[in-house]
Formats: sequence, C-alpha cells, structure tokens
Amino acid sequence: MTTSTHPTRRAALAWAGSTAGALAALCVLPGCASAATPRYTISARELQQALATRFPRRYPLGGVFEVELQAPALKLLPERNLLNAVMDLQAVGLLLQGKAPSGVLDVDFGLRYEPSDRTIRADRLQINALRLQGLPPALGQNLTRYGVPLAEQALQDVVLHQLRPKDLALADTLGVQPGAIRVTPAGLVVDLANRPSGR
Repeated sequence: MTTSTHPTRRAALAWAGSTAGALAALCVLPGCASAATPRYTISARELQQALATRFPRRYPLGGVFEVELQAPALKLLPERNLLNAVMDLQAVGLLLQGKAPSGVLDVDFGLRYEPSDRTIRADRLQINALRLQGLPPALGQNLTRYGVPLAEQALQDVVLHQLRPKDLALADTLGVQPGAIRVTPAGLVVDLANRPSGR
C-alpha cells in the first residue's frame, strides 16, 4: 500500500528544503560555522596586511615637529573584544637640532561596520602610551597631550577590511546583514543578523 503526502505537507517540506539550501550556501562565506549561525571571518594576517598598505605616514605634532609612523604591529585582544596596535615612530624637525628621537605609539581600539561602503573600520581609540626618547626637555614635557590627536590621525576610522558585493549578495537575498563584530584569537568574526524590519 502506498502513502501520499498531503499537499500542505509537501509545500512545507519544499520551503524547508529551499531555506536550508540557501543558508548552507551562505556558509560559503569564509569561516561560516553552520547554517544556523551564518558569519564572515577575517584573519589576523588580512588585518595586518590592510594596515601595512597605509604606512609609513607623517604627521605634524603640535606645530613644532613631525613624526613618521611605521606600520603597526597588531595584537588581538579577544578577552576585551579589542585590537592593539603598536607603531614605531621617529621625530623630525629643525628644533631637534639634527637629532632623530624615536619611540612608540601604543593604542587599543574597537571596530565598527560602515554599511555605506561595506567596510570594517577602527573605532573607539584608547591611548596606552606615547613615548619618544631623546626629545629636548621642553618638548618632552608636553608630549602626552599629543597622543590622542596623533592616534586619531593615524587610526580613527581607518579601513581594515572591505566586503565585496558578492560576499553579501546571498546575505541580502536572505534578509541578513553584518551585525556584531567579535575579536577571536584567530581574527575577526562578523555575525550576520536579521535586517531590521522596514529596510
């Protein structure tokens, strides 16, 4: 004796199958763990390479001299959901009388997603230290006040990664979009969350 499937049941099975297939396809995105939790991952190496292309850079410091910043060495801080960047720097200027003081700028920062151009950017800078060895005393005394503006010029809103349209094509079809950005020991994980209603 053969059994038949009720039309409503067949429709439900077809919908479930197509949805599961779409979510499985979404997991083609790098690092997607499962269809239930679609995500996009970015390795620490990719982040380091993206920053390296933007350095060295030179900035005026207090209108007195300039500092040249080298490419940051990145460190992932998953326990705080932050990244750390340490940049070697060197000061140049007439008031330094031929000397070339050197030091480091040490910064922690968070991340944000910018939907207008699909980029992940540095945000919420926290200055840990700005050190320059060999500055004249009169200049060295006021050095700490330059830490925030220098870090903002170097890192605030800097692009660390840009998603391509094809990376998000299926996500757009399914009504999901980049949401929370999490720092892990291996890199970044961007969770894909439901798009707010009305968008």
